[in-house]
Amino acid sequence: MKLFKSIISVLFSAALLLSATNSFAIDKLHFIIGGGAGGGWDGTARGTGEALTKAGFLKSASYENMSGGGGGKALAYLINNAPENTVLVQSTPLVLRSITRHKGYVKGTGTLSYKDVLPIAGVIGDYGAIAVAKDSPYNNFSDVVAAYKADPSSVKMAGGSVRGSMDHLIGALAFQAAGANPNDVIYVPYDAGGKALAGLLSGETQIISTGLGELMGARDQVKIIGITAPDRVADAPDAPTLKEQGFDVQFVNWRGFFAPKSMEGADYYAIAKMLGEVQKTPEWEAVRKRNAWVNIYNPGTKFDKFLLQQTEEMTALMKKLGVI
Repeated sequence: MKLFKSIISVLFSAALLLSATNSFAIDKLHFIIGGGAGGGWDGTARGTGEALTKAGFLKSASYENMSGGGGGKALAYLINNAPENTVLVQSTPLVLRSITRHKGYVKGTGTLSYKDVLPIAGVIGDYGAIAVAKDSPYNNFSDVVAAYKADPSSVKMAGGSVRGSMDHLIGALAFQAAGANPNDVIYVPYDAGGKALAGLLSGETQIISTGLGELMGARDQVKIIGITAPDRVADAPDAPTLKEQGFDVQFVNWRGFFAPKSMEGADYYAIAKMLGEVQKTPEWEAVRKRNAWVNIYNPGTKFDKFLLQQTEEMTALMKKLGVI
């Protein structure tokens, strides 16, 4: 009898846990990624899906890389063709494309921006980072600046997205802080961070400008010589800040998720809540720590207001840098 009661107790506890974990309107989610493998969008989508499934919020997560137009192809797909329970991972470049008036890939969509989709929630912040190959003669950003000033053509900067994108702006801000004209710096765009890293390691470029999270898994191949955090990051203590080297550059790139406007309200709110709840789990913390992300949970109307504010701030910054 005692054994029977113990079994019932265990089953009852398991049922409570299961109902608490799976109390959302959906059990599977498809992530659209507007760039190739190894980029910040790719890592954020796959890391979020990993945490959601391992923590029991989802039964399954699937992923689709859809490169083109600095994320424009994926954005147009979400607006016009996305199947049920599909979300798009995006970040500051979604605001940038509305400022620079990039066009969509689908006829009739016009100028696409975050106003054409439903912002669900911002989830993480990723500091910008500049790195060189492990065997590079440059050991800090001052070395890069000295080489650039001696011969501007000797320093080519790789990034995982088009000119005027987040990767480009991070490097441009650093060079501007060093007294250089950011528009004179040779920027080589690649399709996502994985290819940009390959370009760096092959010697096609001398430095890479990207997100810190994208470099965390490549620390045996690169030296991180400057990050845009105000202080060193606990998850990457060996990465010096640009600020401590005398270059006052501070910036954090948000990443979050968006839905098509056709998504049912119940699904929209379920996903938004799920993205907040998962950040309280050890499964999420493992992913966050691995990528040196900053936790940001900014759902619904708060996210809308943030995007409007950032549009104003980024417009001023891009004008200052001469990008627009």
